[in-house]
Amino acid sequence: MRAVAVYSAAGSVLLSALVATPASGRSADPAAALAAPADPVAALADPADPIADLAYPAETLGTTVAARRAAADGIRFGKCSEEQDAPGSLRCGTVTVPLDYARPDGKRIKLTVSRVRATGKDPRNAKRKVPRQGALVFNPGGPGASGMYFPMAGVLPEWKRIAGAYDLVGYAPRGVGRSAPLSCEDPRSMRKGPSQAPTVPSESYKRKRIAEAKAYARGCARRGGAALRHCTSLNNARDLEVLRAALGERKLTFLGSSYGTYFGALYATLFPSHVRRMVFDSAVNPDPRKIWYRNNMDQSAAFERRWADFRAWVARHDDVYGLGSTARTVQRSYDKARARLAASPAGGKVGPGQLQSAFLQAGYYDDYWPSRAQALSAYLKGDAKPLLQQAGPHPEAAAGQDNTNSVYTAVECNDAPWPADWRVWDRDNTALARVAPFETWDNVWMNLPCAYWSGPRQRPLDVRTLPGELPPTLILAAERDAAAPYEGALELRRRLPGAALVTERDAGTHGIAGGANRCVNARLEAYLLRGEVPGEGTQCAPHPEPRPAPRSTAAPGGHGKR
Repeated sequence: MRAVAVYSAAGSVLLSALVATPASGRSADPAAALAAPADPVAALADPADPIADLAYPAETLGTTVAARRAAADGIRFGKCSEEQDAPGSLRCGTVTVPLDYARPDGKRIKLTVSRVRATGKDPRNAKRKVPRQGALVFNPGGPGASGMYFPMAGVLPEWKRIAGAYDLVGYAPRGVGRSAPLSCEDPRSMRKGPSQAPTVPSESYKRKRIAEAKAYARGCARRGGAALRHCTSLNNARDLEVLRAALGERKLTFLGSSYGTYFGALYATLFPSHVRRMVFDSAVNPDPRKIWYRNNMDQSAAFERRWADFRAWVARHDDVYGLGSTARTVQRSYDKARARLAASPAGGKVGPGQLQSAFLQAGYYDDYWPSRAQALSAYLKGDAKPLLQQAGPHPEAAAGQDNTNSVYTAVECNDAPWPADWRVWDRDNTALARVAPFETWDNVWMNLPCAYWSGPRQRPLDVRTLPGELPPTLILAAERDAAAPYEGALELRRRLPGAALVTERDAGTHGIAGGANRCVNARLEAYLLRGEVPGEGTQCAPHPEPRPAPRSTAAPGGHGKR
């Protein structure tokens, strides 16, 4: 499942090349990497598989060509489109990249880019002029999320010092938004009404969801056409290199959140000499054996732990919400609401599926805890309005949701082998759902089109650098993050010698750069502004828990992903 970074009122990034010779001189026939094995799960079990170390020489040469062109052309920034609804300080432009890096003279696509120039100001000393350090490029994750609005974060207190020294740059990756947008289904045909979300699905329900997954995969192939196969994490890394060149930056300074950490790590692996500074915020586990089938199962297990954290918090505030004084009794209240919605959807629009989607957000961001608890409490007391506000469908967002889901599916299905036999999915997730029922099956349905994907599959690149090959990088991770489980940060640190890990203990908000934790923000600023790397095992105490809100503070619901 995808986790998309967003911005809270506090400025938190909440939420996921290449013109030199590949690292270690690895090369092989790129066509061989696209052949899916007969047993994808078995193939992923061998970490020594040499195919996982391919560096795609034809694509690397194509990236060299594209980057040189981009460096010569630059980016013409001007007024943003009306659809982007941007303030005057934000400027937009485009960068041209090959659809297929193996054919740089073939079809090309344009990626939209946004920028706010460095202010040159120090918010702590109005008289001090801050020297510009270049561009800080940001990706919020997904796959399928756009970073076009990121530069506006510079007005927030948590980002002002960084915005003084850096041009803040966001962009929409290939397939996203106005960047050669991808679509797998007609938004008008998307399900808008109430839906079920059984934690123990029946055989008939499974058959229905299998049929839907097959239809969705066919829709992607039909509507995506020849471009579909080129939506990959490796191409996202190559696009990042072309963007670096177009911005006129000799080396890249990059902040990737969630999924953005994965293709940031691919970039670092392939061309470490082009990295200036790199921040991995809420790191995805880059182990080739985890991409993406097992990573999604790890997510489901982690969401169960985070769901328990939420229920424990609600129980501590039983005097406010009246949902139960223990995590177990809070679960009973939630189950009661599910059963009631299954029998009679709220407003004819919100069923168990919509309830699940809304409360999944509580697993990502504890900012949602007060409003979700209040909505559940009000609904069980006879007032469905807060729940409708938070979980109800938003038809006006259907096109954006289709685009986000389409890019997510294409990238994850193209990136790696997946089990093609439903019995493997059924066996693995039936066992997992016994101990992690909250999100396991919804995660399956989100990813199941990959079992029936008609396009070629890549083998995941083995993310890894040699000691001294890559400048020091910074990894930020919350210990109880569900969307990007903490083990991923530990694995990334093992694979990137010299990387420093900052851990927010006993916390689970997804995406902690520029958020509510001053300790984390101090480490981020020290790294980006002065190149200072924290010591080994640096830990920060958790940010304060949210305060209960007895009144509705409705926020739009929806599915977040990696």
